[in-house]
Amino acid sequence: MKPNIVSIVDDDRIQQFAMTKTIEFTKRIKKILVFSDGEEAYEHLIENIAFADELPDVIFLDLNMPYMDGWEFLDEFANIKPRLPKKIIIYIVSSSVSEMDISRAKQISDVTDYIVKPITMEKFEAILNSIENL
Repeated sequence: MKPNIVSIVDDDRIQQFAMTKTIEFTKRIKKILVFSDGEEAYEHLIENIAFADELPDVIFLDLNMPYMDGWEFLDEFANIKPRLPKKIIIYIVSSSVSEMDISRAKQISDVTDYIVKPITMEKFEAILNSIENL
């Protein structure tokens, strides 16, 4: 699977900018969607649930955000996942190094991996390569 649309869900504007620039630099992604909280990202999924071409292939999800945090987003995502017209891969990208957060994330089947910020160009390239080899 070649990912074309990537979603960044993070309330930190600096992190949004850094990840966007990192993703753009690879020249491998056609569209980047940026949301400042889980609620915005979830609403986008709901509004476009019938349009696979508008949904992200990959979501990079922060945990600590206002309104709807990453954990709440994952709960809501699990509810709509059966209705989604394509598989969406989720990576948690968090500044938290808490073993409790990492362990909790690994128990959620929709989470592919837990990445501690910042995400480097090398890590992003490795993620894209692993997705393309699925």
